[in-house]
Amino acid sequence: MNSSMEEAILYAKKYIEDLLSFFGLNTDVYATSDDEVIQLNVPSTHLNGFLIGQRGENMRSLQYLTSTALKNNDYEHSRVNVDIADYKKQRAERLRERAADWVKQVRDSGQPMDLEPMNPADRRVVHQLAAEYGLTSESTGNDRDRHIVLKKEEKKA
Repeated sequence: MNSSMEEAILYAKKYIEDLLSFFGLNTDVYATSDDEVIQLNVPSTHLNGFLIGQRGENMRSLQYLTSTALKNNDYEHSRVNVDIADYKKQRAERLRERAADWVKQVRDSGQPMDLEPMNPADRRVVHQLAAEYGLTSESTGNDRDRHIVLKKEEKKA
């Protein structure tokens, strides 16, 4: 069992750099980890659009391939987050701006709000923001319909 996080990070970094080289892209991927997740940041290049793909689909595929390679090679740490040209980071920032409006509406009206279905990464961003503003948030629904309900915190009597 290859257990150290450092070994897993180095393997993942080399794996994704090798994958990118198949597309003629020789670039240094910034690799780190946080909360047991290997973070791989691919710098901005002329291939951004292709590597990200429609709504991030190609980026998710690169993430899946890297994670699967780690599992197949018995690395204990196989959770991977691939970001290309800060696409996810910028998306999360835009989502936080929108979510701040939703949070304000719920706080002002006191009414719960059902948000549109979101992927797990987007839901995590909204849960964090809700907690920062003292609201409760829960995910409900299944698969593609999974979404967050924002509520004002119940005051304990």
